[in-house]
Amino acid sequence: MALTTSLAGRVRNTSLPKSHALLPLLEAIVNGIQAIDARRDGSGKPGQIDVRVHRDSQAELDFGPVGPGRAPMKPIIGFTVADDGVGFTAQNMSSFETLDSDFKSDLGCRGIGRLLWLKAFDRVSVRSAYEDEDGKLRGRQFKFSVEREVEHDGGTDGFARPGAVVRLDGFKESFQQHAPKGVDAIAREVFEHCIWYFLRPGGAPVVTVADDDESVSLASLMDEFVDSAMSSSTIEVKGQKFDMLNLRLKSSTRHSVPRLHWCAASRVVIEENLSGKVPGLHGKLKDKNSGEFVYACYLTSNFLDERVRSDRTAFDISDRIAGEPLVDDLSLDDIREAVLEEIGEILKDPLESAREQGKQRLHDFVSKRAPRYRPVLAKIEERGITVDPSVKDQDLELQLHRHLQKIESEAFVQGQEIFAEADAEPAEDYAERLAAYLSTVSEINQSDLAAYVSRRRTVLDLLGRLIRADKDGKYSREDAIHSLIVPMRTDSNEVASDGSNLWIIDERLAFHDYLASDKTLKSMPITGSQSTKEPDILATRLIDLPVLAAEGQKLPLPSIVVVEIKRPMRKDATEDKNPIQQCLDYVKRIRAGGVMTATGRPIPPTHEPPAFCYIISDLTDRMIERCEISNLRPTHDGLGYFGFNDSAKAYIEVMSFDGLVNSATERNRAFFDKLGLPS
Repeated sequence: MALTTSLAGRVRNTSLPKSHALLPLLEAIVNGIQAIDARRDGSGKPGQIDVRVHRDSQAELDFGPVGPGRAPMKPIIGFTVADDGVGFTAQNMSSFETLDSDFKSDLGCRGIGRLLWLKAFDRVSVRSAYEDEDGKLRGRQFKFSVEREVEHDGGTDGFARPGAVVRLDGFKESFQQHAPKGVDAIAREVFEHCIWYFLRPGGAPVVTVADDDESVSLASLMDEFVDSAMSSSTIEVKGQKFDMLNLRLKSSTRHSVPRLHWCAASRVVIEENLSGKVPGLHGKLKDKNSGEFVYACYLTSNFLDERVRSDRTAFDISDRIAGEPLVDDLSLDDIREAVLEEIGEILKDPLESAREQGKQRLHDFVSKRAPRYRPVLAKIEERGITVDPSVKDQDLELQLHRHLQKIESEAFVQGQEIFAEADAEPAEDYAERLAAYLSTVSEINQSDLAAYVSRRRTVLDLLGRLIRADKDGKYSREDAIHSLIVPMRTDSNEVASDGSNLWIIDERLAFHDYLASDKTLKSMPITGSQSTKEPDILATRLIDLPVLAAEGQKLPLPSIVVVEIKRPMRKDATEDKNPIQQCLDYVKRIRAGGVMTATGRPIPPTHEPPAFCYIISDLTDRMIERCEISNLRPTHDGLGYFGFNDSAKAYIEVMSFDGLVNSATERNRAFFDKLGLPS
């Protein structure tokens, strides 16, 4: 019983990723190249392939990205590919009408190209002339579609010599949207797909891609892309041979990263980015003799030809083989490993130079921008980190952070193993492993401390920018500065211990029992007040102090800290808006409040807990006047005032923004200097 095949079913089951939307066109062009190769007329002429782009003159304009001075392009509805090859001979026609034909299997063909045509286009029409067995020129034309399959239209004329014209019509929208729009981009994709034909001995036919009045010759792209060929290589992996064509691409091309092109059937199947896969191989390389270039490798093999999938977008080869592989098992990882090793030898000198530049970039970045990694830099370098000399700071930071996380994870596992052995008979190398573990932990702790100090430097830099006027002479609002010091409208239950920067004002504020930022007194559990007034920042701290002289008997006494922040250069410190009096009023209301802290701890029944009032404000004339009325004394640097209010039992300090930044920087100077940070 004979089996029948459904063309509609075969097209439906044919895979064509949207990312390969032009693959049907590329297949038609490759068919034309093969038809020219088969001609062999002895004339020595290279042959000609003309590709024309067809656009919808009635459709709306495509307002996608276009270059300066270029008009928007209309949607592409199809292509025409004309060649002067052997044409659709009887054998070619028979093969075309036979699905999965093996007529050109020796060329790597799978009989899938025409199915891809119908996957992306509604219909195909073919006109061709060929020479019969007697050398007489004959013609044929036919249509090809899912609904009607192959429809012969008889002979054709207009040909003076053999050749074929294939028209792909009705470009389906789902593929059209993912295809390149401009003739330049289309020509580049054709060139990259068929580059093997341009690199082989004898070269390729003359191929042009035209769109209205614009035309691109693929031969010109060869000059634009390729600087020169390097030595060809042959490697053997588990008995299989692979040929590597090594190219130097011009660094001015749009390809700025090194690539490995996996080829089969004289076509590029997979394009792989090699950045970072060989130490020192990232982007452009520099040769002592001929300057910058970008490396590209085209990998070919009978092994790849035999295992390319029918849609020619992947290989039927495992990525990797788990467990103990058999001798003959070969994975993509096996091949890639051998290729990368060979690339390392081919590019030995340029890679060595690139690695040195990358190492210098890494050390400069750690020294000047990321000192937290200095304690663990040696361990990171032991892990084989390679850095692109042109990498952006944020990308380098992420790369270092990933290495640090791995070091921390490995140290945790190592510590668990060592501690598990503590109660058992230790192994001979136990002491060495313990010492190595403790050394790693010490370096990680130093890194954490360095990160904390670096963060302080960044916070002070940001505060310095916030207090300066912008180009219009305007200053930041007080809420921006407030949020930098501590998040607004939060309290201790919402702010982590490291979530605020109160250390800018006073290091002691890091050790508080209760903290509230821009919250009403009524909402604070420590006050019992019904007032809706909102101090900028309020904190209580329990301090252990001896009471009387009874040995060991101590009583916790609460301290109160109130911080008021004013807008830089604000000039409204009038009697009604006196920030000093506002702070003292908050202290009074808090002392008259309840008897429990936020965590339920009792506060002794005293109405005179120590109080500290900090006012962050520029010293305008009005603010200086308020300070003098409150009997405050100027600081030695003239950037603030301080004093003690006897009646309120409160220490008061007024700090200008410059004084605040200077004071915090001075307190941290030793740390900054140790890490090499500017102070």
